[in-house]
Amino acid sequence: MNEALPDVPEVRVVGLPQLTSGFDLVDRLDLQMHLKVHGPLEPLGGEQLAQLAERINLRGRGGAGFPFHKKLRSVAESAIKRGVRPVVVVNGSEDEPACRKDTVLINRAPHLILDGALLCAEAMGARTLVVGVTRESTQRSMEQALAERGLSNGRRSALRARVQRNPVRMVTGAAASLIRSIDGGPAIPPGRKTSASKSGVGGAPTLLSNAETFAQLAIAARIGPERYGNTGLYDEPGTVMLTVSGAVARPMVVEVPTGVPLRYVLQLAGAPPVPQGVLTGGYHGKWIDAATVNEAIVSRNSLDAVGGSLGAGAILPISQDTCPLGESLMVAKWLAQESANQCGPCYLGLPAAARGLEDILGGGGAAALEAVRQVAKNVKRRGACSHPDGSAMFLESTLKAFTEDIALHALGNGCGRPVTGVLPLFEGGAAPTGIPGGEDEDKNGPSRQKIFVDWTLCRGHGLCADLLPEVFQLGADGFPTVAQAQVPRYAEAKALRAVRRCPALALRIEESAPQPKAPSRNLPVLSQSRGRRALGR
Repeated sequence: MNEALPDVPEVRVVGLPQLTSGFDLVDRLDLQMHLKVHGPLEPLGGEQLAQLAERINLRGRGGAGFPFHKKLRSVAESAIKRGVRPVVVVNGSEDEPACRKDTVLINRAPHLILDGALLCAEAMGARTLVVGVTRESTQRSMEQALAERGLSNGRRSALRARVQRNPVRMVTGAAASLIRSIDGGPAIPPGRKTSASKSGVGGAPTLLSNAETFAQLAIAARIGPERYGNTGLYDEPGTVMLTVSGAVARPMVVEVPTGVPLRYVLQLAGAPPVPQGVLTGGYHGKWIDAATVNEAIVSRNSLDAVGGSLGAGAILPISQDTCPLGESLMVAKWLAQESANQCGPCYLGLPAAARGLEDILGGGGAAALEAVRQVAKNVKRRGACSHPDGSAMFLESTLKAFTEDIALHALGNGCGRPVTGVLPLFEGGAAPTGIPGGEDEDKNGPSRQKIFVDWTLCRGHGLCADLLPEVFQLGADGFPTVAQAQVPRYAEAKALRAVRRCPALALRIEESAPQPKAPSRNLPVLSQSRGRRALGR
């Protein structure tokens, strides 16, 4: 059940390889083999690079799909306006159990990624390059690649380049988490959302994008936009890297041209001929049913049009002989565990949503169904990162895709099918160390302090959100979005400062007595009433 994928699963290609060129020759392309396979790469100016990215419609391949040329121009303009050198960051923090495409590229073709990143660094005059990873194998491969190019983090280096290793955790893959860790902080999102293009690493404008994005840029820079556009769709040219797992005979990473029918990709991996459903885009993605699979092609626009999502390129079919709600519940519990424990919508809302889904499976009726819908609605756009938004999208998609099963469970006696654990999760569900919720919790996790807002006194000055962004965010009405919250241990001093400086004296801190450690559970134990109160604000 829930077998974890290896770092480098089987790799296949449909059509002519681009990113995976040379994979049939060696397991890893070192610099010498990389140049033999791909050839030399000429530098490009900043505007040339932006025009190239625009002509091939290059979008970020990490999930958000933001146009790369806009990001490139924004960073360059901000750097010129402020008179500072920008920073280039490659995000290879692939922390979702169902995603391996970036891990495969870093392990097998690291120089292709570096080609794209170095093109950008040279074009914009950057003097700092950081590659963010979370696995030992990717750290080893990328550090070796930097050494093969003679790049180091030495003070006298023309370009200071290094690898930033963070814990394997869903929230560490967020851009803001990676930037914060590079600056020496914990690998969790800060309380305030800022644009990396304007203020990223060390406050400098930062070009941060996914590993595959930089590799695609390097391919296009070599072969030109016309030849690049000969592969795939007119409006989304090139290839896409997908990770296919779930109910398949052969889990794999596959490079396919855009426009290939999704059913062909599933057949290649040995998926059931008529899957019960296919989760597209990973655990922050959306389900589509078997009939829709026959309509879908591999492209961002096509999957969006049929109610799916390309997301981070994960494709997960499930068979007819498993309970789809039970499989989704296991993912929902894992998503709840991945909270950084610093925002109420995530820390309280995601466990409440998982409990609600569990209530549906237990025959909770229409009330349980409505409760899950309400929780999913309440957590959106209220967190410090996209984790609650993506998790809510997954939950809402589950409720929409499996209406017959919901009726059988919520209003009847269940569907009668077992939960086989076909969707991959990390083994044991154990939280890694180094951030709140991991084994290092005594150092980095929640303290015994709770901070409370007295609504009879609060006047919406907003100072608490400035002083303690790890806990407080302001809603549209200008008031804090949570009434009470646990204070992360590293933020205790800031919490005390916020209490002392609140103009309305509306904040207070209470410290609870230490509790004995409870047996390990899948979810934080939170009372239903507590979850409802916090989400009702």
